[in-house]
Amino acid sequence: MNTPAPTPALSPSPESPLKLGTRRSPLALAQAEETKARLCAAHGWDAAAIEIVSVIASGDKVQDRPLAEIGGKALWTKELDAALADGSVDFAVHSMKDVETERPSILVIAAVLPREDVRDVLVGAESIAAIPKGARVGTSAPRRAAQMLHARPDLSVVGFRGNVATRLGKLESGEADVTLLAAAGLNRLGQNGIGSPLPSDTWLPAPAQGAIGIECLAARTDLCALLDAIDDKPSHAAIRAERGLLRGLGGTCHSPIALLTTAEGDSLTLRAALYSPDGAERVEATACFAKDDVAGPAALARTLLDSAPEAIRRHFTGS
Repeated sequence: MNTPAPTPALSPSPESPLKLGTRRSPLALAQAEETKARLCAAHGWDAAAIEIVSVIASGDKVQDRPLAEIGGKALWTKELDAALADGSVDFAVHSMKDVETERPSILVIAAVLPREDVRDVLVGAESIAAIPKGARVGTSAPRRAAQMLHARPDLSVVGFRGNVATRLGKLESGEADVTLLAAAGLNRLGQNGIGSPLPSDTWLPAPAQGAIGIECLAARTDLCALLDAIDDKPSHAAIRAERGLLRGLGGTCHSPIALLTTAEGDSLTLRAALYSPDGAERVEATACFAKDDVAGPAALARTLLDSAPEAIRRHFTGS
């Protein structure tokens, strides 16, 4: 019986660099640079051994409508998926909160970098309570809109899309009175002095918020082995659990869900809340399970859906 020959180790060089695909937004490019730096440091490569290849994602082209109305999270990934499939890039970097739960079977999330701050930052007021009565909240995220309306039903929500600079510009021009941004994105752009971070135990973050994932073809075992050197196992375990919960819920871009994962040893505690889009209804549940227990997140999804009113369940296909 013949034993298959081992896959040769990759030896990228300035003459034959690995190509890292990314969206062209400032934050996406910052995440690509972080990935490149970590990979080069882990393997002792020259910086020229990795070439960053940027693409304009469909989600970046249309900024005047909510993402859920124009195709959902796939608008952030489909151009990079195509580049991976045709070999234009070797691997791609994503904000994991923007990656749809069900991915093409030919692809694999080979690594997750150490997770950044998971909190949201409120810009325009010092706290939720300090927002003036009747103020306008600029956001196109169903989770943020529902959470805000649940906490402050006197407020109104106006659509806000675009990168950090665009949204801050809209706020400055008076299109809204306050907005919400991810602390992780601000930190990675060197703008961590903006706004007031909201406590994650009272204002639950988005699934996979603050996490950078690196994806490649599942068949590229040589590349998967290299990427394993920068895979942060605790962050990856938390992201798997959170995406497992999303899969069990059948959540979409229209589905307001907030959650917080905490780790202790080999166990994860997942606290999740589902909302109706208008914020009027809310249901919460918590579960603790082993970090590699795929049944745990699915069971929590069922608990949430079983206790949710119809105003919430109708927005989750898992129901």
